[in-house]
Amino acid sequence: MNKLLSFLLMAKVKILAHLFYRGRVNWLSESKEEALEEVRLVVFLNHTSLFEPLFIRFAPWHFVWKIAHKVVVPGADITLERPMTGRILKVLLPGCIPITRQQDESWQHFLSHVTEDVITAILPEGRMKRRNGLDKDGNPMTVRGGVADILTRLDSGKLLFVYSGGLHHVQVPGQRFPKIFKTLSVNMEVLDITEYKARLNKQGEGSFKVRVVEDMNHRLQHHVPRSKAS
Repeated sequence: MNKLLSFLLMAKVKILAHLFYRGRVNWLSESKEEALEEVRLVVFLNHTSLFEPLFIRFAPWHFVWKIAHKVVVPGADITLERPMTGRILKVLLPGCIPITRQQDESWQHFLSHVTEDVITAILPEGRMKRRNGLDKDGNPMTVRGGVADILTRLDSGKLLFVYSGGLHHVQVPGQRFPKIFKTLSVNMEVLDITEYKARLNKQGEGSFKVRVVEDMNHRLQHHVPRSKAS
């Protein structure tokens, strides 16, 4: 029942996003929608707003159904504890598992749910970018090492990168209601997990986690859409 409610809510968001927003998508890989059936990990880069479920607009219906039934995603416990936002996220993503911002058992509990039978999704920056390009504490936006921990548990399937063009023109953190009739911009890229891990293992110095973080930060800087959203 929870998964059906999740799909119905995602479907509603997808329809509303089509009605009230224009969409601009650019594929950076030769593999496109046809590879989504093999996706085991979704990495969303450039986290700017709690209204990012609007990006469901770009997902084919069969992938929306699959996400509703198979996705697991870490969610900040302080966000999930909010009366309205937390309730909506729990219905939208029944596979959302609360974690703290500390290196504690909550992260290990989340990792125990990562298998090749589900789709794992993560926003690896771990916090939202404010309008000034920094996080709420005034620190530069960088990627943390969670993706590397997830990749060590996956040996097959595809990795989907979703590079957000940002949503500050739609809603900034702290703003209650979003603006409508704007353009949502996104770049997407599908990579083979086995090939991606093998390539990183051959590059540079440091641990696998260090290499993953370096690659994610590079992607955050160079693969995010740069065109002005309106």
